[in-house]
Amino acid sequence: MDAKPTILVAEKFGQAGLDLLKNFANVDCSYNLTQDELCTKISLCDALIVRSGTKVTREVFESSGGRLKVVGRAGVGIDNVDLSAATEHGCLVVNAPTANTVAAAEHGISLLTAMARNVAQADASIKAGKWQRNKYVGVSLVGKKLAVMGFGKVGSEVARRAKGLGMHVIAHDPYAPADRARAIGVQLVSFDEAISAADFISLHMPLTPATSKILNDEAFAKMKKGVRIVNVARGGVIDEEALVRALDAGIVAQAALDVFTEEPPPKDSKLVQHENVTVTPHLGASTIEAQEGVAIEIAEAVVGALKGELAATAVNAPMVPAEVLSELAPFVVLAEKLGRLAVQLVAGGSGVKSVKVTYASSRVPDDLDTRVLRAMIIKGLIEPISSVFVNLVNADFTAKQRGLHITEERILLDGSPENPLEFIQVQIANVESKFASAISITGEIKVEGMVKDGIPHLTKVGSFDVDVTLEGSVILCRQVDQPGMIGKVGSVLGEENVNVSFMSVGRIAPRKHAVMAIGVDEEPNKEALKKIGNIPAIEEFVFLKL
Repeated sequence: MDAKPTILVAEKFGQAGLDLLKNFANVDCSYNLTQDELCTKISLCDALIVRSGTKVTREVFESSGGRLKVVGRAGVGIDNVDLSAATEHGCLVVNAPTANTVAAAEHGISLLTAMARNVAQADASIKAGKWQRNKYVGVSLVGKKLAVMGFGKVGSEVARRAKGLGMHVIAHDPYAPADRARAIGVQLVSFDEAISAADFISLHMPLTPATSKILNDEAFAKMKKGVRIVNVARGGVIDEEALVRALDAGIVAQAALDVFTEEPPPKDSKLVQHENVTVTPHLGASTIEAQEGVAIEIAEAVVGALKGELAATAVNAPMVPAEVLSELAPFVVLAEKLGRLAVQLVAGGSGVKSVKVTYASSRVPDDLDTRVLRAMIIKGLIEPISSVFVNLVNADFTAKQRGLHITEERILLDGSPENPLEFIQVQIANVESKFASAISITGEIKVEGMVKDGIPHLTKVGSFDVDVTLEGSVILCRQVDQPGMIGKVGSVLGEENVNVSFMSVGRIAPRKHAVMAIGVDEEPNKEALKKIGNIPAIEEFVFLKL
């Protein structure tokens, strides 16, 4: 019997990657498989490699009979892989997040320059037999201000190249380290400052609930008349109907788009057909070099996983022993939510670099493995503002990659070790907060929580003691401590049909200042939040999504 594992490559794959795979395993290249054909073949395979065209569904994992150990996605997005089913069946999923960086940045610059000089429109015109030199007068890039929205791998590479073209580059990314931006001569600014000051805007942010349609009517209204926009990130970050309105109104002079909310876009799309829009069919990663790079990166990850090595690019959680998961389950939830709360309290422009986690427990260190808790805190800190999937396998790698330094401290308590933890505390140092009351007396953003009756609770914000369940979302209000405040805020939420699940008030002293923590089942609309802010005794407030 052949001891080599079998790897099924279901879509076209770079030769360099195939060569790596063939040195280790039997490789079956079968393209354009139907779902039934894939399900039939998969029971004979130890690994599967796909691009974006193959759907790796729950049925595929069930058909593997437990043999499938790893799925490699040759690219970044993993929308076509059922991660929950993969994890349930003990199958690791890995992707290739770095090989496309330069290709995407170069395509962004290509669209920027082509748009500025009307290359696509002029080309179409001359091929139609016209000679319209006066119609296609462009604009120069030298001395113009480019706002890079999202200062990750691709955004920073675009910034470097734009600087080489003589552009003045600013960037917005609330979680990018300011020193990394300064190192290449880029100033980090707020979202509003970036879009209002820019002559050109280049989008490089992931598509998350926070960034969905972030360029909308309200954002376009704040921009310079005649701004030009490039998007090689994700289609959904732009409200496409709002962009058409902004183009027609002359607010946006031109747009160059490689990505769309729906791909391919409808043939009659007003945006695609607009004379001031340049479009390409999602070509950001489409260079010979990038395709080979992705193939090598994913081949190395798949081979490493089959050898039993930890994969830094894993995107789903590893299997955890049932007894450990059962005991730590509520604390795992608490850890992630404290991370999510803490990072949402950071004000824009502050780079999160230093996080301290404190565990209070009656157990000696050897009886309490905090790796999964640390991983979930990192997950909470990073996932709300990134497209990266964080788990026990890749948490430390992901944190290090983003310059995030995590330190851990344990407080050994007297008492019974029956309960794993008394509380978990998360502190973020050297940042500003959008909710000043979250700053502790030592100057860090501080949140603390514990598990009560199996349910995670927020028990401290800054120096204020509170007690609110971490289910749904949370509104924090700093107020003058006086009668009737709970009723006033509750009435506003009730009028807007927002259900309050829990409410708690922590104060320094009677009739001084207090922090009210309100658990809500639904996200209040802007009008409801505005009404809360207009209550005279409310000094500051913040809505935090869990």
